[in-house]
Amino acid sequence: MNELFGTLSDGTPVHRWTLERAGVRVRVLTYGGIVQSVEVPDREGRLTDIVLGFPDLAGYLAHPEPYFGALVGRYANRIAGGAFALDGRTYRLATNNAPNSLHGGTHGFDKRVWDAEPVEHGVRLSRVSPDGEEGFPGRLEVSATYTLDAAGALRIAYEAVTDAPTIVNLTNHTYWNLSGPDSGSTAGHALRIDASRFTPVDADLIPTGVEAVADSRFDFRGEREVGARYDHNFVLDKGRTADAADVAELYDPASGRFLTVATTEPGLQLYTADHLGEPFGPGHGVALETQHFPDSPNRPEFPSTELRPGDVYRSETVYGFGVRD
Repeated sequence: MNELFGTLSDGTPVHRWTLERAGVRVRVLTYGGIVQSVEVPDREGRLTDIVLGFPDLAGYLAHPEPYFGALVGRYANRIAGGAFALDGRTYRLATNNAPNSLHGGTHGFDKRVWDAEPVEHGVRLSRVSPDGEEGFPGRLEVSATYTLDAAGALRIAYEAVTDAPTIVNLTNHTYWNLSGPDSGSTAGHALRIDASRFTPVDADLIPTGVEAVADSRFDFRGEREVGARYDHNFVLDKGRTADAADVAELYDPASGRFLTVATTEPGLQLYTADHLGEPFGPGHGVALETQHFPDSPNRPEFPSTELRPGDVYRSETVYGFGVRD
């Protein structure tokens, strides 16, 4: 089902698609590919929205920077100095997170209205990012397909092709609060991440290398409280895979809900939203952004984010839901 959700100042309509299956209800916007809501039952069977978002388009337009629920691109996370070299040419991007480029620039995929078409148990969003958009080379045809599987898991499958060498790194930026968006901090949620290494960062949140998580606060290999002060990429033990593989689980003892994350991606950004402002507060959501690593175009030792003509970018992330007694 889809319905009109609002209209941009230039008259462009924004629609909302509702997906329902296996007791799960998900709403997706054509503006920014935003996951507006995810409703799942708690251990008592009570249905509650478990993501941070807004009831109307005005809320998203007034609060763009936290990227609530958004489809992020062309390049998720940071690129140092807002520049990268490809095939001997340097490309300069907007430094919207000075001195770096963040999440695709000032007018990235999260601020675009996407075309939408129904698919079985879901919706396919697509758009063409023209050559030079936000400084990125190549005409990029990109799609993101949101579906609910038979178990009620939310699958997001991305595809892209280009007519010139470029870089691509897409993710979803949903903030999860398994007790509900009005319940306060997620610091007491428990988290597991299957990662023996992470990428420490400098003062501008650019990776400085790769380090082991052992004997540090970055060791989530065994489930423990999330806590705070995280905006870091974890190097998943499984690496990049052809099929989505389980990498993380978030659990809320209060409601009994848990969220599982499976992905084809080699990295996962844990962001505890310590600077989140009104109408929410610091730490009121936790983002688990599946991705390639920050600043990969400037770090040849990191998994490549290059996409060339004739190749197809494919990535899939699956969010599963359940309860514990």
